[in-house]
Amino acid sequence: MTISLSHVHFSYPDTPDKPVLNIPSWSVTSQEHVFVHGPSGCGKSTLLNLLSGMLAPSEGEVTVLGKRLDNMSHRQRDQFRANHIGYVFQQFNLIPYLNAVENIQLATHFSRTKRTSVKQEIEELLTKLNISPDDSTKQTAKLSIGQQQRVAIARALINKPELLIADEPTSSLDQHNRDNFMSVLMSLVSAYNITLIFVSHDMSLSHYFERIDALSDISRLGGKH
Repeated sequence: MTISLSHVHFSYPDTPDKPVLNIPSWSVTSQEHVFVHGPSGCGKSTLLNLLSGMLAPSEGEVTVLGKRLDNMSHRQRDQFRANHIGYVFQQFNLIPYLNAVENIQLATHFSRTKRTSVKQEIEELLTKLNISPDDSTKQTAKLSIGQQQRVAIARALINKPELLIADEPTSSLDQHNRDNFMSVLMSLVSAYNITLIFVSHDMSLSHYFERIDALSDISRLGGKH
C-alpha cells in the first residue's frame, strides 16, 4: 500500500471550527494512477499537502510508503519528501534565473541519494521530454509555458520517487500543450513504476486514468465518522 489515510481531519489553526478535510478512510496501492477531482476551494491541494508532508493532520493517521507522516517532525517530513516524493506544482515553482539543468540539480541537492552521473541523468531525462540541449541552458523564464512544465516534470522525477503528486499541472496550458504534457507524464510514470496522484477540476483529463475519485467521496464534511 502506497497511501493509507485513517480518520484524518484537518483544520487550519486560525479556523479550528471550519474543517477542510474529514477522511474516514482512503488508500492507494502501489503503481496506481489516481485522478482526484473537485471544484476549486474544496480541499484538493490540502489533501496533497498532507500526502507530501507539507502539512500535518489535526487528527488521524497519514501513512505513505509504510511510514507514518503524522508521527514525524516537520524536518523529518521534509527529508522524507525529498527522498521519496516528486511534486509537480500548478505554478511550476521553477527559479526563473536558473536554467533547466540547474533547477533540476537543486532537487537532487536535497535528496540523500548522491550520484556522480546526475548531470548526465538530467540531460537524458530532458531529452526524453523534448527539451533540446540549447534550451536546457537557457534561463527557465525564457522558455515557453510548455517547456517550463516539462522541466517541472523532470525535476519531480529526477530522484526516482515512488510517489508523484501533481497539483492542477495543466491549468495554464492550452489544449495542445495539455495533451502533450499528459502523454509524456503518463508514459514516464508507467515506465518508472511510479504511483501517481493527479488532482484537477478538469474532468476532460480523466480518460488518462484507471481510477477516478471525487474529493467529495473521499472527504465527508458532514461530520466526523
